[in-house]
Amino acid sequence: MGYNKKLLSYTVGGIVFVSVLGTLLHFAYEWSGGNGVVGLITPVNESTWEHMKLLFFPMLVYILFEYFQIKKDFPGILCGGFSGMLVGTAAIPILFYGYTGVLGRNIMAVDIAIYYISVIIGFLVSYYLADKCDQQIYKIMVSIIIVLLAIAFMVFTYNPPDSRIFMDPLKNNMETSSTGK
Repeated sequence: MGYNKKLLSYTVGGIVFVSVLGTLLHFAYEWSGGNGVVGLITPVNESTWEHMKLLFFPMLVYILFEYFQIKKDFPGILCGGFSGMLVGTAAIPILFYGYTGVLGRNIMAVDIAIYYISVIIGFLVSYYLADKCDQQIYKIMVSIIIVLLAIAFMVFTYNPPDSRIFMDPLKNNMETSSTGK
């Protein structure tokens, strides 16, 4: 298999893997009966922050798998993959708050599409950087950011700051309905 075909096949495989696993993980917390450990890596509510986990953790698993499979051919695959994870994860709130800011409301079909678009964006960045992101300083920097973000996901799951990105819109709607505001 040629150089670009090999990377392309891993990229397409990653898009499929993360799309399917992320979709399943959306329901995993509920399926687990509210298991706190499961909630560390899956959404525990409908907040934007919790939904960013759907891309982050499955892509982390896939990038590590990919790294051990093709690191000889693509020395920048880990740095490129981590960079793609960061861009894809960031794309979720950027796209969501961008379109809802314009429309003044959200549309579930668009919300779902944003997830898949963000996965594709993440893997396109990973693909592009796979043979370009091989300087040690970049590898260290993105690795540190990935670790800090993973910790933040886990800590903020059960101790969310008072910020819109962490708010569960379903819970907020129910509170508004019950108080009459």
